[in-house]
Amino acid sequence: MFVDQVRIYAKAGRGGDGSASFRREKFVPKGGPDGGDGGHGGDVILRPDPNTDNLVALYYEPIIKAGHGGNGSGRKSSGKTASPSIIKVPVGTVIYKIPPELGPNQTRRFDDDEPDAKPNSLDPRDLEIVADLNEAGQDFILCKAGRGGKGNVHFKSSTNRSPQQITEGTDGEEGHFLFELRTIADAGLVGYPNAGKSTLLRAISSAKPKVAAYPFTTLTPHIGVVELEEWRRFTVADIPGLIEGAHQNVGLGHDFLRHITRCRILLFVIDMAGSEGRSPIEDLQSLRREINLYDANLSERPWFIVANKMDMEASADELNFFKQRFPSVKVIPVSADRGHGIPE
Repeated sequence: MFVDQVRIYAKAGRGGDGSASFRREKFVPKGGPDGGDGGHGGDVILRPDPNTDNLVALYYEPIIKAGHGGNGSGRKSSGKTASPSIIKVPVGTVIYKIPPELGPNQTRRFDDDEPDAKPNSLDPRDLEIVADLNEAGQDFILCKAGRGGKGNVHFKSSTNRSPQQITEGTDGEEGHFLFELRTIADAGLVGYPNAGKSTLLRAISSAKPKVAAYPFTTLTPHIGVVELEEWRRFTVADIPGLIEGAHQNVGLGHDFLRHITRCRILLFVIDMAGSEGRSPIEDLQSLRREINLYDANLSERPWFIVANKMDMEASADELNFFKQRFPSVKVIPVSADRGHGIPE
């Protein structure tokens, strides 16, 4: 199962309390204070891991809690500091803070019969971004731990030789968060269902996305690595098919569109034969419009056209009309299924 958005409740550990202890030894009738400090709690730390590709682990365990620090004790012994809770997340995960008024009921498992608890009930664009973890090893402290309290040994003075004062440990930070994965790739394949994006990705890389003759065969993004000469390489993401109204979250619009935001170049894969009964020109116009309405910055990215299914009968005439309609746009004719035009 592929999960790219999940709600989390996280709480760092509480610090331990200081100790109000006094030295008690034979032949030392007036031993002074020797209460130790409490240990610090554990942080909740997020670690981007290149070997983790989605958020499914957090989907089933949406509550993250770190351990509490130990209490201080006599002989100036400090309490044990709790170990941090380190959570591995995919590279490209964006963390949003959910306001307190939206926080309740975010910690339970998100079942299909609980629509109010689904991640899609929140629009991330209305939330505050806490962190953007787009580099491996870029550890981020999501919730800071509470500090340990002071023992009574810190409060002794010339006028207070038997202090009873201590300080208690402080609570760790806590909160509700939305984790959202945005695929990181150099180029993104964008197109309608059955335009041949998955077939093209198979042809140019070693990725093996599922290919079948029905719409929405691809339900999750796939990334392929394309090897070039002189030890050069780049990554290409197969973005699941978009439909009209995707910017308004029609179908799985936002679930797909978010994965385009990190791509440096967009490749619009067009069914040039019109095999699904659509017009190639209208397909491109609709796709460009949906992307612009979702995020105007995306429409400014470099882009070009991959005219696919050129092995079919009607494709040659449609390609001529297409080039006349978009004379300034770079168009590369290919047949991903037959392997034609793949080097270009």
